[in-house]
Amino acid sequence: MSSIPQQTAIESPVVTDPAWCYRASAAALLVLVSGGQTLAADCALEPQGEGRVAAVLDGRSLRLEDGREIRLAGIERGGTDSARGRAALSAIAGSRDVTLHGDDDSPDRYGRQGAILFATGSEQSVQGELLRRGEALFSADIADKNCAAALAAAERAARDAKLGIWSDAMAIKNTESPGDILAAVGQFTVVEGRVLSVRQAGAITYLNFGRNWTRDFAATIPRRIIPAFEGAGLGPKSLENRRIRVRGIVSSRGGPRIELLRVGQIEVLGGK
Repeated sequence: MSSIPQQTAIESPVVTDPAWCYRASAAALLVLVSGGQTLAADCALEPQGEGRVAAVLDGRSLRLEDGREIRLAGIERGGTDSARGRAALSAIAGSRDVTLHGDDDSPDRYGRQGAILFATGSEQSVQGELLRRGEALFSADIADKNCAAALAAAERAARDAKLGIWSDAMAIKNTESPGDILAAVGQFTVVEGRVLSVRQAGAITYLNFGRNWTRDFAATIPRRIIPAFEGAGLGPKSLENRRIRVRGIVSSRGGPRIELLRVGQIEVLGGK
């Protein structure tokens, strides 16, 4: 998965050239600030409209006054309490004017528009704020690298501080307890352990965390995705005997499984 943050100081010389001022302002917006927070530029993708929040539907969905249903991109709630998730999102965005950013505004099959959301007057995205408070999990489905890094950093800050979701010792499942992972079937889950072996079967590569395929946890990578992992220095064979953290929807095929479709779903935790 990802890493970053750091505090940077920018001096503002006294100048009157409007072009210089514009460039300096744009540069300043790109700076990461301390504590896992990020300025708007990190996730200010293409603007996709604006509106006012009429209702919060759950921990990552809301409806605008014009009837559009918005699904917050880049985050998941996992198996956490739905009422708590709705309350957290309401506290940040409820009844607020918001702007939407994203790659496009095409609705998904349920008619929801995926977007990075900013409440008017806030330089922190709604997603970043939820992650910073430990009220969401980074889903790794953001293509923009700056935005993905900013959201991952916000989650990491909450995890290090044991805030919200991360105050629960079971927030990260251990691969040595496959039963705990299996209990999360259908949920977005974070799992951690050592890869014991890497095997290919047909078009699927298996990162095996145990020796019994009918019981133990494994992460799977489809053949078509392998080049992306190799390009990021995460070729499957290089992960053998490494301790890693993976995230995704848990399924059950023999033992519990998580399918890896994006490089950001893997985080290497240490040496061999």
